[in-house]
Amino acid sequence: MAKQLADKILEYLDEHEEVNSLDLADIFKEDHQKIIGAIKSLETLDKLIVTNQVSEKKWKLTTEGQHVVNYGSHEVAVYNSIPDNGISQSELMQSVPFAKVGFSKALLAGLIEIDKSSGTAVVKKKAFLAPFIDVVQNNLKDLTNLTDRQRSEYKKRKLIQEVVIKSIQLGRGEYFTTTIEKLETELTADLLVNGAWKKKKFKPYNFAALGSALEVGHLHPLLKVRTEFRKIFLEMGFTEMPTNNFVESSFWNFDALFQPQQHPARDAHDTFFVSEPSRSTKFPMEYLEKVKRVHSEGGYGSIGYCYDWKLEEAQKNILRTHTTAVSTRMLYKLAQQDDFKPVKFFSIDRVFRNETLDATHLAEFHQIEGVIADYNLTLGDLIGILYEFFKKLGITQLEFKPAYNPYTEPSMEIFCFHNGLNKWIEIGNSGMFRPEMLLPMGLPENVNVIAWGLSLERPTMIKYGLNNIRDLVGSKVDLKMVYNNPICRLNKTTHNPLQSRKPNDQKEKSIEQKSGMHKSSDIERRKLEKQKFVIFCDPKHPINFLVSFFRLVKPYVNIFVSTHTHSSVRHLPKELSTFCLDYRNRDRDVELDATIIWKEIGIDPSMQLPGMRQIMGQVNIARYLNRLIENYYPDVLPYESRGVLYANQIDNYLEKIHSGLHKNEFKGIQKKSRYLMGEDASIADIVLESLEKHKPSGHK
Repeated sequence: MAKQLADKILEYLDEHEEVNSLDLADIFKEDHQKIIGAIKSLETLDKLIVTNQVSEKKWKLTTEGQHVVNYGSHEVAVYNSIPDNGISQSELMQSVPFAKVGFSKALLAGLIEIDKSSGTAVVKKKAFLAPFIDVVQNNLKDLTNLTDRQRSEYKKRKLIQEVVIKSIQLGRGEYFTTTIEKLETELTADLLVNGAWKKKKFKPYNFAALGSALEVGHLHPLLKVRTEFRKIFLEMGFTEMPTNNFVESSFWNFDALFQPQQHPARDAHDTFFVSEPSRSTKFPMEYLEKVKRVHSEGGYGSIGYCYDWKLEEAQKNILRTHTTAVSTRMLYKLAQQDDFKPVKFFSIDRVFRNETLDATHLAEFHQIEGVIADYNLTLGDLIGILYEFFKKLGITQLEFKPAYNPYTEPSMEIFCFHNGLNKWIEIGNSGMFRPEMLLPMGLPENVNVIAWGLSLERPTMIKYGLNNIRDLVGSKVDLKMVYNNPICRLNKTTHNPLQSRKPNDQKEKSIEQKSGMHKSSDIERRKLEKQKFVIFCDPKHPINFLVSFFRLVKPYVNIFVSTHTHSSVRHLPKELSTFCLDYRNRDRDVELDATIIWKEIGIDPSMQLPGMRQIMGQVNIARYLNRLIENYYPDVLPYESRGVLYANQIDNYLEKIHSGLHKNEFKGIQKKSRYLMGEDASIADIVLESLEKHKPSGHK
């Protein structure tokens, strides 16, 4: 049908040269929109027709105006409905349509009058010598002769309205013909072989057209932020705890945490109890007896809670109210080892509480937990690590408020300022685990445990500017919010505002050339705050990327490296005896002071920073050193200074390299050109190149 209509339009143009689409609709007795559709299809053919958009403003009767044309104006209708002896106003209002408007207009025009001489209001006609003419009806029958004043009045009375009529003026094009030839859409091999392409006409390519959107999944903002939290914990040397059991016994969730059985949190108003299976029976009995005794009788310097502790309460199964139940299990397992070793644990998973829903609370949410067990830890260590942890999240406005927890003393609530809500909101809790909780497990007396927990949802709200948690999770979630929100990259560093001078000849491609082609005297030196750290590394898996990394930053900073061999290493490979030999000179002020200790620890090296900070894994060490240098020299080895997407791609490559180290193979790592990120080398290239050069036996 559309093709036939297009043929008709071409035949008409062949005879008349030019025509308007509105005229075509009248000529062909077709809907104007169908005519427009046929013209649009003809426009796709190269220079077949020429078109021009035409807009015309016209005055048109409204439905009420059409009623006036058909039956007379409202005021005249009211006038004609009044008997010669008059009528009461209430009866008049029910006699004709639009009586209220007609009454007021007739009264204003002097067509009627109200007689109150009899004590009752009676509406009567006024007498006229000349024949009465309905002026409004006559004017509306011909809108072209209306004066501006009349148009304004009738528009105000909603009898007429101004409409814009859009049409298309079309004429013959340069290649006009009445026969439509199908254009070729692609150049095939057959057309090239026999030369037929010379006689064919091809449809022009639209190089500005957008490609079709790929059907792909989208990560929820919670998952994006969770990934960032996990990276931060791993960079700080934490080990992830197993949190795959949502159902927990009251013993591990409450009793082992020195939380009394009469505590309100154990009531059905706050906790979800499981009906099937309702109880657990397998517990370490010796430990259970110690927990029972410290609750009911006291011990380890405490008087306990002095109540009759019941096993039935401890056996009740619940949906865990916090991931601290997992921390309890891990600490108990740690206490059963022959020799205590300091640990740092973290977990990110769901917990369940019988909460009243509001803008900042849900019955199901995620808890982020960090736990550190070491000798002689203090509250100062806890505050310090919390500031460091939240600084990596881009959150610097923190406040701590003393609080009470049954299993920590001292305890602190953590508050953060939310710019969207314009107020301080609680984002977590923290404290030092009580001796009544730790000593029954069998941990040494001088071992302290600091811990903190926070919600995943609230930092996500802060990051993405959401004011209501129900916009993030639940039936009110807008899927466009999930699709359109960018990847999460928390502000881990603040770059030095001073710009470093770029080394010469940035176009050099090789890492080896790039790192060795400048002299120290050619570089405008910027003083780096002295950084001192110790790296523990297994001789079987040496941290070889340091050689290339130090060579790259050598023109900018003064480096000193010392190496030592631990007693656990019987035979140090000969090549490691000269490891970083070029950096053994202390004559100048040292800015990077690295101590490397060869020790049998397994595949993952660790870096110990002053205080408590420890970083596990070769790629995490590389990431830390890159950020450190980029703070002062953002042009040396680009990373976060080039934006979120660039940094996230580097992180993805580092994760693949990390997986390859443990699986003894490197798959899915393809370089865009000479380097992974395109034109410039990144920290991922340095790590990958060092692993390829010094590939351990068994790697593919």
